[in-house]
Amino acid sequence: MKGKPGRVLISAEEIGRRTEELAREISEDYAGRDLVMVGVLKGAFVFLADLARRVRIPLEIDFVAVSSYGSDTESSGVVRIMKDLDLDIAGKDVLLVEDIVDTGLTLKYLVGLLKERGPASVEICALLNKPEARKVDLEVKYSGFDVPPLFVVGYGLDYAERFRQLPYVGVLEDQEGSGRLS
Repeated sequence: MKGKPGRVLISAEEIGRRTEELAREISEDYAGRDLVMVGVLKGAFVFLADLARRVRIPLEIDFVAVSSYGSDTESSGVVRIMKDLDLDIAGKDVLLVEDIVDTGLTLKYLVGLLKERGPASVEICALLNKPEARKVDLEVKYSGFDVPPLFVVGYGLDYAERFRQLPYVGVLEDQEGSGRLS
């Protein structure tokens, strides 16, 4: 099999501490509001689960699934909706939860799609942010960690559907120096 986890970039302990900080901030910012956390499958499921358990206000959770990678390390440039929302988000505050923001193309598309449904607001929370890779203007309101342009796996992020279960974020050994584009 091509690709295997290499060095640890962000430890499980660092992720836990930062997730707690983000949850505290989100709880304060959305207190008294009607919050819907929307996880982007499959990558964000681990982060969303840990984040939602730490948020101290009532919330709803839903998921969308998109595909722009297949089994490659670079985006195909085509965003396909594989699973749409089940909840009606009209009038609600939506927090789009993502594993990693690279180019921002996929998230910009999703934000536009969600805004068409009449929510009170749409903001982005991402575990990882690659500002150097950004190709579009996109604000990530809640960001866990800025990372360099490396292909990373673990804590929900995969390479060809493998390595999501790792409790840390690591660099894909065979891709050291390569960027993950989304």
